[in-house]
Amino acid sequence: MFLSLHDIESAARIVYSAMPATPQYCWPLLCEELGAEVWVKHENHTPVGAFKLRGGLVYFADLASNSTVKGVISATRGNHGQSVGLAAWLHGLSARVVVPHGNSIEKNAAMRALGVDLIEHGDDFQAAREHAGRLADELGLHLVPSFHPLLVSGVASYALELFRAVRDLSTVYVPIGLGSGICAMVAARDALGLKTEVVGVVSAQAPAYAVSFAAREIREAPVTTTLADGMACRTPQPEALEVIWRGVDRIVEVSDSEVAEAIRILFTCTHNAAEGAGAAALAAARQERSRLAGRRTAVVLSGGNIDRALLADVLANRCTG
Repeated sequence: MFLSLHDIESAARIVYSAMPATPQYCWPLLCEELGAEVWVKHENHTPVGAFKLRGGLVYFADLASNSTVKGVISATRGNHGQSVGLAAWLHGLSARVVVPHGNSIEKNAAMRALGVDLIEHGDDFQAAREHAGRLADELGLHLVPSFHPLLVSGVASYALELFRAVRDLSTVYVPIGLGSGICAMVAARDALGLKTEVVGVVSAQAPAYAVSFAAREIREAPVTTTLADGMACRTPQPEALEVIWRGVDRIVEVSDSEVAEAIRILFTCTHNAAEGAGAAALAAARQERSRLAGRRTAVVLSGGNIDRALLADVLANRCTG
């Protein structure tokens, strides 16, 4: 998959027709915490509280202009589903979304508020994804994938904003769910001709991408994370792995306890709420803080959609992973 600067800028124009660029801030307390200059890309500030919306806006703009589709279906742990719901609503399409049992209560509520017909099936994202595929065939619905070049091109607008706003970035830490966020970062870096290290971050309790990255072949891995649902991937996406193998410097694994501490630090230092996947990049930067001195670093706060009760438990140290 190759995206030119023209591709990304064209996608960005579609994104900005529905939302403004998100900020990137260098918070003094966070810099003190890490002993380095660290910038936060605030994708928790999009209209659905996560970066996924950017890809959905571009995918649905293309879908609406090139087909007579009336209804769509997809699978999610929450943020992709909100993207599908809002983008479908903007284009007058009905949307069904499959989530696994036990999914985030508040993410489910947010999807329903966007008009999504929510279906619960299976114990993890992969099972929900497979069920969505079966329903698409049975009901004649368009299956919106979780990974696609159009999704990546839209998401790449966040990376373009970051690179243009913060010059001379040495390293950027990016959480990996199914891969659109990190592939977008690689695409934007390469399109701009930069040398910035792109470091992937996965849950140590959902290490499929880390294991596959090390083995240079697709490997499944069990998912046991209770905090980083946005990274709860059991089976890597082959197209994403190709980009990651080619363009990512390394992948860092972070535990649920490290993610919980990163959520607390982000709240204390920036007064921003972060979901587990959203705090993972900071958790990885903290793990590698010895590398950061004298280097300009960025972390992607990919989303802030954490259930209130869970956030309260994390902040009160009742949930440490």
